[in-house]
Parts: sequence; C-alpha cells; structure tokens
Amino acid sequence: MSNNQKSNILAIAVMFALFFMIAFVTNFAGSMGVIVKQQFHASDALSQFGTLANFIAYACMGIPAGIILKRRGYKFTSLMAVIIGFVGVGIQFLSGYAESFGVYVLGAFIAGFSMCMLNIVVNPMLNTLGGGGNRGNQLIQFGGSINSIGGTIAPILLGYLVGGAVENASVGDAAPAMIIAMAIFVLAFIIIALAAIPEPHMETAEERAARLSGTSKKDKNSPLSFRHFVLGSIAIFFYVGVEVGIPNMANIYMSNLEWVGPAVAGIVIGIYWFLMMCGRLVGGLVGAKVSSKAMVTSVSILAIVFVLCIMFIPETVRFTIPFAGKEIPLSMVFCALCGLCTSVMWGGIFNLSTEGLGKYTALASGIFMTLVCGGGIIPAIQGYVAGQIGYILSYTVTLVGLLYILYYALLGSKNVNTDIKVD
Repeated sequence: MSNNQKSNILAIAVMFALFFMIAFVTNFAGSMGVIVKQQFHASDALSQFGTLANFIAYACMGIPAGIILKRRGYKFTSLMAVIIGFVGVGIQFLSGYAESFGVYVLGAFIAGFSMCMLNIVVNPMLNTLGGGGNRGNQLIQFGGSINSIGGTIAPILLGYLVGGAVENASVGDAAPAMIIAMAIFVLAFIIIALAAIPEPHMETAEERAARLSGTSKKDKNSPLSFRHFVLGSIAIFFYVGVEVGIPNMANIYMSNLEWVGPAVAGIVIGIYWFLMMCGRLVGGLVGAKVSSKAMVTSVSILAIVFVLCIMFIPETVRFTIPFAGKEIPLSMVFCALCGLCTSVMWGGIFNLSTEGLGKYTALASGIFMTLVCGGGIIPAIQGYVAGQIGYILSYTVTLVGLLYILYYALLGSKNVNTDIKVD
C-alpha cells in the first residue's frame, strides 16, 4: 500500500469520526425538546428553539466557513469546529444549573456553528476522496452510516436519562450525555491535530498572494451560476427539515401520551436513526452502481407513502414493541420507517448538487450548508402548526418538503450549465 493510499484511508477515518459527532450533538439538541418543554414550560414551537438555534447557525456560518475552508484548509477548519463545539455543549450543560432557557438556546446556537463547519469539511472531502460521481456518493453514504450511529445513540441515551415520566424532566438529567459529547470533542481534537489530512481545495500560495495584493481576477461565475446547485440547495433546506422534523415531533407526541412516555419514545426515535444507518449502509454498498437520481427518487416516493400513513392511521390502532412490551400508535411505526427513506437523501442531494462544479466546490459547500438551517426552521414551523391543528396533522409540513425533493430528483438536478469552465 502506497503512502498516498494510507493517507487517504486515515483521512476517510477522520471524516467518518466527524460524521459521528455531527449526528450525536445535533440529535441531542433535537431530543432535548422534551426536556425544554417541561423544565422551561415552553410551547411546542418554543420546544424546538434549541434545534432552531442549532440550525440557524448554519445560515450565519455557512458562507464564512466555506471561505475559511478555502483559505485555511480542512485541518484548521476541523480543529476550530471541535473547539467551538466543546464550548457550545458546555454552555448547554450550564443552562440546566442556571435554569435559563436563553442560556440553553445560546449553547445550541454556538454548537450549531461547530456542526456547520464540520459538515463543510466532511462532505466535500469524502466526495473528493471517492472521486466524485457514484463513487463519491458511495463514500458519503458510508460516512452517513457512521453519522446515523451517533444519531441512534443520542435519543436512546437521553430517553433513558429522563426515564419513564416527563413531568420532572430537567436539563440536569441530560448532564451525562453532555459530558460524553464534550469528551468526544476533546478526543477528536487530539486525533485531528495528529492526523495528516489532504488539502485538495485550499487556495495556492499564488492565489493567496494575488488575493492579498488585490491583483486576483474576479470570477464572473460562482456556484450560484449553476441551476442544479441552486435548486439542490433548496432541496437540502427541505430535506434537513424533514429529517429532523419527523422524529422531533414524534418524540414530543409520544412523550406526552401517558401510555407511552419519554423512555419508550426515545427507543422509537432511536430506531428511526438506526434504520437511517441501515439505509445508508445499503446505499453505500449499491452506491457505485445505482445513481443518486434513482436513489433520491425512489426513497422520496416511499417517504411520501409513509407520511400519509402517519397522518391517516388512527391513534387507536396500536402496535406492541416486541423487545419492550410497550404499545405505541401504529402510525409511529411508519415514522420510524421513514428513517430508511431519509437515509440516502443527504448524500444523494449533495452529490447531485455539486456534480460538475470543480473549483467552485469549496464555496459551494459553504452555501450548501447555509441552507441546512432548514433543519431548524421547518421543525419550528411544524411545531407551530402542531399547536394549531395537532401533532399528527403537522406532518403536512413534512409532506410539502418531500414533494419538492421528489421534483428535484426528477427534474431539477440536471446540470444545464456545462458551458461554464470549472478547472
């Protein structure tokens, strides 16, 4: 094995580890909605403010982080991200003792900066290491599987810490999970600092000198010159909102059913993320042979069917979880199954959106991540809708997002700007 191959394998392993952290911390914020609603007497909409703050940070940090990535490289950006992540989770940890909803939201916002920067690093890096195309998508899908492990652990751990009743839940109950998150950040910092990470998109010395001297030529084009990228960014806005909104609303809904409760709800939401992991593993295995367009199209149609089942199966129709011996509404089984559908959407949309961008990839990743703020905005909208017409009918918001994703896969993903030079 050559030194270059060894370097690539280590770089891929580091990217996979960062993928784990993104999901663990992000899903932790989402699962905190149950606790926030109880301790701070928040409404359904306000209970999603931690998630909203986490993802609004993407809107603030996406483009600046893309610029940092271009100028300072993957390693520097990663190290800064884990430091910021440690601070953000630490503030959330303190919010329970300060008994302050504002401090909690601030911590979630700062943690969101970290998640945004990490996402900007891992996605283009894995796509590049995979060589783009189907192979690039395949590597992102495998990374997504690791991401889903972190996503699976977070709600189950939080549900266990809260216990069977939601009435006395407080942020302090989640302290062990936050300590684990901070420890992961410390470990990640050490590993990244010691690892040799390739820098395929970092500006050259000549480009830096030209930029500093003001003699660099202004490019009349940008990632926004590509229609398929613009439409793909909108698709990712809807996708992340769908991915987060489905389990978040189900978690609150089930936690407030006396015959279900937070612990069982945490198990169901954990299954959602576990099925997402399974879907991404399958996506990774077939990714070299099945196009991103085919993947996203098929899972969008299936997700639409599952969401319709969530909305129209009566609450009185129940399902017993075999290993837990607890009943849940049958509709929530289809909520968990949605994890299979959302599993490959991220990698597929990212791959379709950045295909053929060449030198615009790093900045495109920053813009792309700005639209990830949909993961906070759409669940907040869904929370508001839930307060007006109920938890189940709020999945109308999810349905709208899935219909747009289906449109993008079928029609919007074609690159119609192949005349633009990207080398």
